[in-house]
Amino acid sequence: MSLIKLAPSGWEYGPTPNIETNAPILSAHPEISPDWTACNSFPTEIHDELRAAGTIPDWNKGKAEHDIQWVGRLSWSFRAQINLDPKDLGKHQQAELVFDSIDTFATVYLNGQEVLKSDNHFRSWRTFIDISTLKAENELLVVISPPLDVALATAAEHGPFKGGSCNLGDRARIGIRKAQYHARWDWGPELWCMGIDRPVHLHLFTSGISSVNTSARVDAELRTSLAVQVDVEGSGQINVTVTSPDGLVLKDERIQGKAEWDLKAELWWPVNEGKQTLYEVKVELYSSGTVVDTLTRKIGFRRAELVQTPLKGQEGTSFFFRINNRPVFIGGSNWIPIDMVLSTGTEAKYRRWLQIMVDGGQNMIRVWGGGVYEPSFFYEMCDEMGLLVWQDFMFACGVYPVFPEFLASVEAEARDNVARLRHHPSLVLLCGNNEDYQQIMQWDMKQGGDPLPARVIYEKMLPDIISELVDPKIPYWPGSPYGGKGWDTADPTVGDVHQWDVWSGKEHGYHDWDRLGGRFVSEFGLPGLPDRRTVDYWLDGDTTQAHPQSKLMQQHNKAGSFERRFAGLMNENFRMTGDLTEYLFRNQLMQAEGVGGAYRTWRREWKGEEKEYCGGVLVWQINDCWPVTSWALVDSFYRPKPAYFAVTAALAPVSLGVLRIVEKNRENDRPRQYYEYGAFQSTRATAQVWASNGGPETTAVFTLKALDLMTGWGTTIVTRQVTLGGNKSTEIWTGELPPPPADKVFDTSAPTGTLILHATLEVGDQKVRYDDWPQPLKFLDLPDPGVKVEVGEGCVVVSCKKPAKALWLDVMGENDHVVWGDNSIDLYPGEEYKVAVKGLKGKQVTYASLGWEAPRVVGK
Repeated sequence: MSLIKLAPSGWEYGPTPNIETNAPILSAHPEISPDWTACNSFPTEIHDELRAAGTIPDWNKGKAEHDIQWVGRLSWSFRAQINLDPKDLGKHQQAELVFDSIDTFATVYLNGQEVLKSDNHFRSWRTFIDISTLKAENELLVVISPPLDVALATAAEHGPFKGGSCNLGDRARIGIRKAQYHARWDWGPELWCMGIDRPVHLHLFTSGISSVNTSARVDAELRTSLAVQVDVEGSGQINVTVTSPDGLVLKDERIQGKAEWDLKAELWWPVNEGKQTLYEVKVELYSSGTVVDTLTRKIGFRRAELVQTPLKGQEGTSFFFRINNRPVFIGGSNWIPIDMVLSTGTEAKYRRWLQIMVDGGQNMIRVWGGGVYEPSFFYEMCDEMGLLVWQDFMFACGVYPVFPEFLASVEAEARDNVARLRHHPSLVLLCGNNEDYQQIMQWDMKQGGDPLPARVIYEKMLPDIISELVDPKIPYWPGSPYGGKGWDTADPTVGDVHQWDVWSGKEHGYHDWDRLGGRFVSEFGLPGLPDRRTVDYWLDGDTTQAHPQSKLMQQHNKAGSFERRFAGLMNENFRMTGDLTEYLFRNQLMQAEGVGGAYRTWRREWKGEEKEYCGGVLVWQINDCWPVTSWALVDSFYRPKPAYFAVTAALAPVSLGVLRIVEKNRENDRPRQYYEYGAFQSTRATAQVWASNGGPETTAVFTLKALDLMTGWGTTIVTRQVTLGGNKSTEIWTGELPPPPADKVFDTSAPTGTLILHATLEVGDQKVRYDDWPQPLKFLDLPDPGVKVEVGEGCVVVSCKKPAKALWLDVMGENDHVVWGDNSIDLYPGEEYKVAVKGLKGKQVTYASLGWEAPRVVGK
């Protein structure tokens, strides 16, 4: 087979000529040339091309998003020349043109003849070409229609469509098979992208491999076998070679279409559970003794189960993943598309994002249903890194239609992607949709007929396709969240939940995670501002907008009611400020305290066999697709927020947690949620301390100290040896907090109200630490902590004279290649803490902490 991958160079774009609806827009925008313009890159997208040419402003800055909406209302064309060797044309009998993706509504012409029409962004498109029509020089032309126009026309015919929120763009999006987030979401702009966002190939062949299914099976006794099925276009002899990671050839055989072998293969494990052992399978097609086609892929042997069984001591059923017969607590993130413009998503960018997750101790990524099925190399990287994948089908926050053309398109899309992804060991769950069940009750859509006709997709079509195409079976779940009775998807005792009762919903305080949660929390989160450099990027030099409530700050925050919700969370817990530096620090700390506390609290509920009260936590979200204030742990420039480090600490192999319970003065005092967490007018306080251990049973030395922030009085409450259970949490201490002596009490109405608790575990040569500060932090008059920072080779060593809250280490100038091993650190006097760092290269280190938010330069 001759495979021609269309080169990045030689492509051109331009407005489609002779389109009536183009004329008025083009007349209003004379900056658009009617002629062909060379593409800056390929794969390609029209907004990206126009930005690169300087024709439109960068939508990532200022309010430019609103100034470029006209681009998405034009029809655009792309063309390229395909040069072929006449010898190749002479020795092959067939030709196939393959688009890995087209966004979205396109008519494709080859040498002036229409060869393909596309109407689904989520699948590949293939068409056979009469090889006699090909020449040495061939013109490929792709004409793309405006997707919003198609969506509006579809809604006029089959709608109107219902969606779960007014903040997620035009609901007409629901009727077309295109990345839904392009219509706008509550973390991203409106950008109706159009283009060829993945590679294009031309195959010339007489005989070729049309499909390969590799089924890596692991039975209940963990015995391994491999089944291979190969389909061929034309004729020939098939040879399959299986090679181990160390180069040992396990099988090298000719087969007649399919074969199965027992193999003594090493198992593939998720990250932190074992090795990611991958075997190479090479399929070769021979004709007359010559190899005419080859397909090579990596596979892994693993057994994946979604366990839902009754629990001891609590109502309901579990929801957790068992890999190779071992229960695995899930700590991970939701994933949104890598950029608004998908064609810019290089392999290097994807790898950097996934490495950020692995470095943060995470073991699962949920590919959210409002984006896209990611490129194949994404899943290959997850296989290599040991990141488990929860894969949504592409439905999000909508009542999707079921007219025949729509169902046919969805079926083709599902078959294409299930067949493409089924061999990846990282793929452990296929999920029907995002929040389509939830919205029925949430937005009171129950009245009038079947409120969710697309259940025929989620409960019939998709599981049938998976059953037909996938062996061994990958667990399937109809939607996320899903469970409970009727349309109730918020039942914490069954299925998975999206726990939004802190940010939105019932708007609890972020200290209330122990009252919330569920068997598996597949979404939750709190927004936080990004790095100050990222804010300055979107401000684009406009210093008049550099305050928390400016118009440009709002432009780059798409969350509904964010001003009111931020005001509640911030004012309840932090001192008010209009200074952007102070506000940004405190806002990021709010996100970190809330998100990190949730992971610690819910990981506590992983209590061992038949007590898997919480089987996993996936924060919304790990990444951003443009510069914005959002729920992301890491902003669009790969700059981690404090919340990233809080999650990393909570997901460490061994972590500590503390719950402080403050006693009220009087029985008729207000309940907890109105009590400001008992930081004043309290007679006494107790604490519960637990440890979460992801490894085998081990012993450790536990120490709990207390220090009064205001008077400096301190004491050691307890030191003792403890046993940490394997792969579960262990309660290690409960007791009353000692008040300082009378002459060391800062506030007699709350004797323990300014106590900091410092918990440590010494596990072998490792020291695990966690500080619990009195809440709310706004009541604390924080003295200068007297931080000392010593910069060494590949590390900095930090210490303090008085407790420091959320010590943030940074550098002067750009920080793009500086990677901190830890940050946003609670420092306790009398201890040194070493922080690994890469990429300093002589940059000046700065530090800041709560109450002292203005960065200070080390040595000055």
